[in-house]
Amino acid sequence: MHSQVEIVRLEDSTNGTLGALRVRGLVLCCTLEPPSLDNRQFVSSIPAGEYHCQRTHSQRFGNTFEVRNVPGRSRILFHPGNTVEDTSGCVLLGRHFGSLQGRRAVLRSRDACRDFLHQFQGCESFWLHIHPVTECRA
Repeated sequence: MHSQVEIVRLEDSTNGTLGALRVRGLVLCCTLEPPSLDNRQFVSSIPAGEYHCQRTHSQRFGNTFEVRNVPGRSRILFHPGNTVEDTSGCVLLGRHFGSLQGRRAVLRSRDACRDFLHQFQGCESFWLHIHPVTECRA
């Protein structure tokens, strides 16, 4: 089982919640979730905290991982997509941040998902720690 898997949240706005997925302190890829909307099913980002992730098969996305034990939520998957319109409360993965049609986005998502699955090859589950957005003050 992998240790020290985390999403470090960088930005939370009406355009979505952007972060970096790190494994053992090293950034693997970027993340995009919907904005924080009180953990409402299908429309909100995952609240900060610790969650168990289990390998699963999705008819739409194939082999992936599901974030479990999120109160009041189910079937939160890691999968490809670019903007918040591509997710129903799941975590989108990308190689870098960008913009599509004037919206915040993660780009090269299929490549990032392939890298993510390769990183967790042979792993059936892991613990994920999600950090809240923090403000840096100079």
